[in-house]
Amino acid sequence: MSEKNRDRKRSAREALQEQRAKEKNQARRKRTLVVAGAVAGVLVIGAVIGVVVADNDSGGSSGDTDSAGAVSTPKGATGKDGLVIPVGAADAPSTLTIYEDFRCPACDAFEKAFTPTIHSLENDGQLRTEYHLVTLIDGNLGGSGSLTAANAAACAQDQGKFRAYHDVLYSNQPDEQDDKFADKNTLLDLAGQVQGLKTPAFTACVNNGTHNSWVKKSDQAFNSSGFNSTPTVLLNGKNIYGSQSAALTPDSLKQMVKQANKGKQPGKVTATPS
Repeated sequence: MSEKNRDRKRSAREALQEQRAKEKNQARRKRTLVVAGAVAGVLVIGAVIGVVVADNDSGGSSGDTDSAGAVSTPKGATGKDGLVIPVGAADAPSTLTIYEDFRCPACDAFEKAFTPTIHSLENDGQLRTEYHLVTLIDGNLGGSGSLTAANAAACAQDQGKFRAYHDVLYSNQPDEQDDKFADKNTLLDLAGQVQGLKTPAFTACVNNGTHNSWVKKSDQAFNSSGFNSTPTVLLNGKNIYGSQSAALTPDSLKQMVKQANKGKQPGKVTATPS
């Protein structure tokens, strides 16, 4: 193994460990605040309810639902309530499920280490990746960049360009404390790196927050899933990242998929994913 690869894997592990520690501390503080809020709520129930609702809806903006108040689901989204963005052959023998936040540094470390391997497995029909978009960092640090970037990624899905734009966002992820993705112009500028994406329809979708309510619904589903950190990565339903003694590597992921797919036909890849 080259020194460069060792450094990359070590950086990914360190970023994940740092993110996990932050989330544990933030969860502990949040529990303390909830207890204090419950005591205060005996006297000011209405005010407490207002705070809870505001917290659950943090990062929202107008224009994210249609006139009837329905959630606008991205084209091609699948799964329960249409909350999954799929990449790869629909009939691939294995499924990689990823819960990610575009502001999350540990997600960025995961993507930088594993993206070439995941794309290779997708392109060979061995793996279908199902993305769940989360706004954990907005809730922990404030701001709206997780939400706004996720909406833009959903808008890219409408154009059949999710995979390419997803990768561009992680390649240009700002510092966790810098809510740069809250700036829609930044997201539109980055779309210029994906051929054919920056159309009038995509621009309007980003500016109007067309899929904001869908992103919020995806985040609520994550909060109810029993998982509490990003990235959460499952292979055929089994948690394989950050929850075992042996650290996951691109090579070990390949071996896991190879073993899971033994004796099975690869999926039919109809076109190179955008």
